Amino acid sequence: MQENYVDKNFSSLVSDLQKLIQQPSISAKNLGLEECAGLIVQMMKKSGIPTEILRIKKGIPSAIYGEVKSKQNPDKTLLFYNHYDVQPEEPLELWDDKPFSGKIKGNKIYGRGSADDKGELITRIKAVESFLKTTGDVPCNIKFFIEGEEEIGSVHIEEYLKKYEKKLSCDAVIWEFGYVDEKNRPIISLGMKGLLYVELSKKESIRDAHSSLAVIIENPAWRLVEALQTLRDMDGTILIKDWYKEVDKFTKEDLLIINSEPFDENSFKKEYGIRKFVGNKKGIEIKKALVGDPTCNIAGFTSGYEGPGAKTVLPSKALVKIDFRLIPKMEPQKQLLRLKKHLKENGFGDIEVKLIHGEAAARTKISDPFVKTVKKAADESFGTSVLSVSSAGTGPMFSFVKFLKSPCIAIGSTYVFARIHSPNEFARIDLLRKTTKCMCKIIRNFASQ
Repeated sequence: MQENYVDKNFSSLVSDLQKLIQQPSISAKNLGLEECAGLIVQMMKKSGIPTEILRIKKGIPSAIYGEVKSKQNPDKTLLFYNHYDVQPEEPLELWDDKPFSGKIKGNKIYGRGSADDKGELITRIKAVESFLKTTGDVPCNIKFFIEGEEEIGSVHIEEYLKKYEKKLSCDAVIWEFGYVDEKNRPIISLGMKGLLYVELSKKESIRDAHSSLAVIIENPAWRLVEALQTLRDMDGTILIKDWYKEVDKFTKEDLLIINSEPFDENSFKKEYGIRKFVGNKKGIEIKKALVGDPTCNIAGFTSGYEGPGAKTVLPSKALVKIDFRLIPKMEPQKQLLRLKKHLKENGFGDIEVKLIHGEAAARTKISDPFVKTVKKAADESFGTSVLSVSSAGTGPMFSFVKFLKSPCIAIGSTYVFARIHSPNEFARIDLLRKTTKCMCKIIRNFASQ
């Protein structure tokens, strides 16, 4: 059995993950990407997976492609999508150990990328290795597509998918991550929200001025604050005209799944140190919001003096970064036009709007046979699992559905409070083991589906 192989060789999974963590690969800084890609190619080849580097043009991070052709079942293909880039490590002072240490403490491996996404990637590689080393074959064709720009919005993912569409063709996709809740139940996510990321900026004067001049020179920071107040209400509802126009309501089947999803309100509040939810949401309204509500979030606001102490300055310019989470049928470009129109019609046409990134939402239908395949494997590996209509986060799932026309499902080993994108990110060792075995079962189940 492949699961026995995973147990006997688990130390190699841990040591390989440590090596991956210790190799920085920060796409936002263009740091260590090619070195990390080369390291992964070596690891995959060592596992018996024929692997190559894919490129689209110079200066763009390369992607990694692996393929194992099945002798027994060559007409069915499962693709694993992952990424090797990680978030920047800052703020450094909040890490207990070096961000790329890969240090083990008890049941946890610490370091940037330990969970997102190198921990997830290693479970997929080792699952495929377990078949190759025990039988010399795989139950179905297996493909890997591992990109290096996910943490900066998968900027060139559609170019990759378009250029290598035939090479990447498959019947189903296992997504790059999946959460495990506080009760050690994997959350099987059938979709991801989309994203519209913009910068709003206002430049008023040619230079910063003495703040006593605030009586006659307009402060661009106030201008942005006034504009921001028109975008959403205190309950989180977005006030831009027609923002929700194309959105469908949840189906009865959706609501049944959403209602059955566990969510510990008190535990969540304690983890984040908060007292209440937006709009004082409770019960199913919280769950519905997580999987199906758009958001308008201020991700950063910059203006004037931000150092210690006081400086009485009137800033010449101000900038705010906003991310809008989108749900199915919301097109990023159409929503961007609505935002621009809203600002102009409300007297804020002087504010510059810059598009940073746009990504549409995607969902796999609950009725798709692949859902039962993954659920069965998860239940067998973890005892029980939880179906989720959609993740609250964003990834390029829509692009995969658009080009490959295959169902995508997210399932993995990331503990829900693993501090991804934050200092002291970690992966739980016990969950890495269980998830690797779960991937073995998914491959077997899918081959016979």
